Amino acid sequence: MAQFIKIYPDNPSEKEIDKVVKVLREGGLVIYPTDTVYGLGCDITNSKALERIAKIKGIKLDKANFSFICYDLSNISDYVKQIDTATFKILKKALPGPYTFILPGNNDLPKEFKKKKTVGIRVPDNNIAREIVRKLGNPIVSTSIYDEDELLEYTTDPELILEKWGNTVDLVIDGGYGDNTASTVVDLSGYEPEIIREGKGDIDIF
Repeated sequence: MAQFIKIYPDNPSEKEIDKVVKVLREGGLVIYPTDTVYGLGCDITNSKALERIAKIKGIKLDKANFSFICYDLSNISDYVKQIDTATFKILKKALPGPYTFILPGNNDLPKEFKKKKTVGIRVPDNNIAREIVRKLGNPIVSTSIYDEDELLEYTTDPELILEKWGNTVDLVIDGGYGDNTASTVVDLSGYEPEIIREGKGDIDIF
């Protein structure tokens, strides 16, 4: 059964964050809160963990549209091509926030994602998620646990998340009730911002 750790989003305990980071570094899978729905994530540098997530989602890793959870804008530049001023202004205005931005990937992407021309980048407005990434020292590869065909509580209530996912993942964080609205997805890889999915993030800022 997965570890179940309570972390308060307003003031995340360093000791508890370190426990999460240890699990990630050892190749574990973690369910954690964001500013939208709860996410399922692993260390971007761990190939076996990436394969586990792909298997859980029932997709091939090189075809998967996972997001990279980053701490801040400087974190983003590790994996995306140099961005122009207009794109940078959009990112600076929207992040941290409930958006996933699709950007052109660079040559430093992990080998599992080398074939992908673009990557989805998130900087969630959630202290727990960002502190985990900061202490880990690199992004988390993440996917949502949200399922439209399922009772809402199983993706928003941490205890029910544990009940469903406890034998599949290594750690579940109780960071309070999650949201039931996914992030807004915006493609910034072209000439103009393109809204791919309208979610929690306000699209009027574009």
